[in-house]
Amino acid sequence: MRALRVGVIGCGAIAQVQHLPHLRDLDDQFAIGAICDRSRELLKVVGDAYHVPPARRFTDARELLASDLDAALICHAGAHAPVAIAAAQAGKHVLVEKPACSTVREAEAMVAAAELASVVLMIAYPKRHDPAYQYAQARVASMDDVRFIQVNHLHPDNALHTAEFRIHVPRDLGADERARWRAEEDALVREALGRSTVPPPMATAFALVNGSLIHDLGNLHGMFGPPARVVSTEIWHEGRALTTVLAYASGARAVVSWVDLPDLWHFHETLEVYGRRERVLIAFPTGFSRGLPTQVTVEEIEGAGRPVAKHLSWHENPFKNELAHFGACIREGKTPLTPGREVVDDVALVRDIVLAYARKEP
Repeated sequence: MRALRVGVIGCGAIAQVQHLPHLRDLDDQFAIGAICDRSRELLKVVGDAYHVPPARRFTDARELLASDLDAALICHAGAHAPVAIAAAQAGKHVLVEKPACSTVREAEAMVAAAELASVVLMIAYPKRHDPAYQYAQARVASMDDVRFIQVNHLHPDNALHTAEFRIHVPRDLGADERARWRAEEDALVREALGRSTVPPPMATAFALVNGSLIHDLGNLHGMFGPPARVVSTEIWHEGRALTTVLAYASGARAVVSWVDLPDLWHFHETLEVYGRRERVLIAFPTGFSRGLPTQVTVEEIEGAGRPVAKHLSWHENPFKNELAHFGACIREGKTPLTPGREVVDDVALVRDIVLAYARKEP
């Protein structure tokens, strides 16, 4: 089996903690064919660590995409959609990290470009590749009376977790570069919400939903599909805390919360599904970890009405599973578990969650 040549676009924390190590571990399936980053300093450090020849280190994604590669893994700072579209147009299969995009327009353009080029477009929702999630997903699918769903995502500062790893933070990117990213993001948020101006709490909430809570929305999508509507949204703490209620066609409701708790090391992300006779609860570790378990608790009624509970855990790394699945989709023509078309619904849901709050503004 020939190793698929992957170009990694963006060499920051998630690439250094997860993607690059797993591409190296799966060297029977993948080869790091090229890397790209705006930071020449980071290209040198990462390129040397992963034995990427200097000629295969790029500061311009277009130059990387013009090289001899099979696929692109997109995880750079700034908007991902233009690079994902360019990758598809260059005939490369695409795995795009969150946030894949900010607007429905971008999502539809990404899907159209991939379909026109007949390449795989896969959205990076690693938790969907976690065997614990897949076990829970099967249990939930067998439930005939889902009444209530709850998601809690209590998020510490990522720096508390990335400190566990050796991550190189470049010093050669200036304030102008960061200001450009912010301006680009602000314009996309205004487009997504259909507003000429967006109050700072709403803009902050949009970024946090699209950049972090999107994993939980993807998990819900995998189990239940898109919701029928957003019932309500509350935003507080200057946009760094949010609770939304989603209604599903089955009649079930999901209460979904994301709260910034920057100083507490403990990461808490749970998905709980409640029926009349069965409950399925999942607890996920942070994405900036390797080897920490994902845990599932199943509560049910046995035999003559006796309640029992099972506690299970899995230690497989979902990022590694995700990469292996991406490779299988390319080689075998499989449809990804998280296809690009899903992001059209998901980014529309991000928009609708924030607009549900905006409807209550004076």
